[in-house]
Amino acid sequence: MNIINKTARNPLDVRIILAVLWVAGMLSSLNGDTYRLSAATEPLGVPPEFLLVMATLLVGSVLMSVLTLTLKSAVSRWANRIIGILYAMINLTFWVLHLLVWRSAGYEIVWSTAQVVFGLLVVWYAWKWTNPEVQPS
Repeated sequence: MNIINKTARNPLDVRIILAVLWVAGMLSSLNGDTYRLSAATEPLGVPPEFLLVMATLLVGSVLMSVLTLTLKSAVSRWANRIIGILYAMINLTFWVLHLLVWRSAGYEIVWSTAQVVFGLLVVWYAWKWTNPEVQPS
């Protein structure tokens, strides 16, 4: 009986962990952008298309935090795996650009590192997430 109760709680626990990781990743991005904008000494000069892409990435994290809690377990697991890998790859690309190409300030590298870690944790937890519909025998 105890095993069944543990299994029944597992999906909610993993969903909460994943939702929090998505929000934490988004907050890391927002915080990094806030610092970047605060430290800017000249007008941004960023094309609107770039801002649209960045806004889409941010809203994706917000949507995933909600969808993780509302989708069926199997769909949520796969969505977190696929979107998590995509976001981790995008964040890893930005991390490499901050570190090696742009020679960004230390705080940008810290926030980029946090985003990569959170993205990888999303994938890790989504992959470890057991199927709640299968009861142990």
